[in-house]
Formats: sequence, structure tokens, C-alpha cells
Amino acid sequence: MADPPLPGSEVGPFFALRTGPGAGDPREQGYVPVGAAYRTTPEGVAAPPLRARVEAVAATLRTDEPRVAASLAFQGFAARVWSLALGPAALSGRVYNLRPDRLWWHPGRTAPDDLWWPGTPSVMGEPGGLAGQVGDAAYAQLLPLHAAVTRAYRVSGRLLWGNAASALAGSLRVLHDWCHAHGLPEAAERATELARAQLAHPPLRDTGTLTSPPPAFRRRTCCLYYRVPGGGLCGDCVLRRAPG
Repeated sequence: MADPPLPGSEVGPFFALRTGPGAGDPREQGYVPVGAAYRTTPEGVAAPPLRARVEAVAATLRTDEPRVAASLAFQGFAARVWSLALGPAALSGRVYNLRPDRLWWHPGRTAPDDLWWPGTPSVMGEPGGLAGQVGDAAYAQLLPLHAAVTRAYRVSGRLLWGNAASALAGSLRVLHDWCHAHGLPEAAERATELARAQLAHPPLRDTGTLTSPPPAFRRRTCCLYYRVPGGGLCGDCVLRRAPG
């Protein structure tokens, strides 16, 4: 029997998580413990799973700048992490403890099949309140990923935290709109307040400004998307026109 989906799975693929035992060893299907992607060699080279994701993003966007691809890969994964924390918190008042040593990642797949928890994840405890639990769940992934990307790809740490804030705001917008479309205004407001709490404290403090309703975010850094062939400026970018 399959495990029930996490609260929030119905919002969209970024909010969904593959759970249950599945068939066979995750490694045989190309999955690795996500914590393995956060390692770097003593020389500062990224681990194979992270390199594979960055190279896949680079190929998709047709960029020959690894730094640009790494920035955007980080932002995409941050959106995944925030969605998995924010969705259940807003809809059910629960946050799940997706530890990096037990959460499996497939760098070649897209949401929701990129992440797999073989079983049912545990609910985080009460200390810290709901906003604290959302932060704890997200930063268990984002802090080591931030360290790996800054070291291996020489991307500005401040830029990456701006990416994380932008990803949080993007997850909030999707969840906020879904809640209102389904007659759940209290959950939409809870999601907004939980996101606002993350932006009020380091490392996201001073990364940008969140306004609502509806949620809108203006960041203070640029994710480098304008350097992608055919790319431009994102809606929340600090820049008013692309350099050059």
C-alpha cells in the first residue's frame, strides 16, 4: 500500500514528494542521498550529483558559464525545499523533517520524481514554533548546498541567498493563489506570515522586500539569468535593465 501524500502535494509538483518504499534500491534507479550532493573535494570540486545537475541546467539553458548554471540550479532546488516546508505548514500546521542523510535525490529528474523519501517522514517537534520549524527544515538543505555552490562555482554567497529568498517568494505566490482558489484564505494568510518570518531573519534578511496582498517580492541582487542566451530580467530582479 502506498503511503499517503504529504499535505500540499495537490498544490503542484514542487510541493509534492515521492514517498513509500518503492521497488528496489534507490541507488539502482539513479538516486543518491541528497547530502552527498553538498560535499566538495579538498580542492573545492563539486560532488558528482551536484555537477550533474549544474551541467544539465547549463545544457537546458544553452549557457557555457558554469557559474550562471550553478546559480539557477541553486534557485530551482531552493524553490523545491521551500515548497516542501511551506505547503504542509500552511495547510496542516505540520512540518516534515526531511533530513539530508535520508532524503534521496535524482539530479536528472524533475519534480516531483526528483526527491524520494522511502517511507513516511516524521513530523518536526514543537520547539521553535511553526515558523522556526519551516526554517529548520529548509536550512537543513540550503546551508550545505549554499556552501557547496559558493565554494565549487565561485558564486556570491549574497547572490545565492537572494536566490533563496526569490524562491521562497515564488513558492508563496503559488501556494497563496491555490489557497484562495480553493476557499482557504486562512491558509493563504498563514503561508504569507510564515514566509515573512523567514525574510525577517538572517540569512534572508535584507535580501529584498515582500509586499502583500497579493504577495510580490523585489530582491536586492540578480540571479544572473540575463547572461543566459535569450534570457532577460526576472520580475523581481534588482536591475532595471540587463547590463550591456
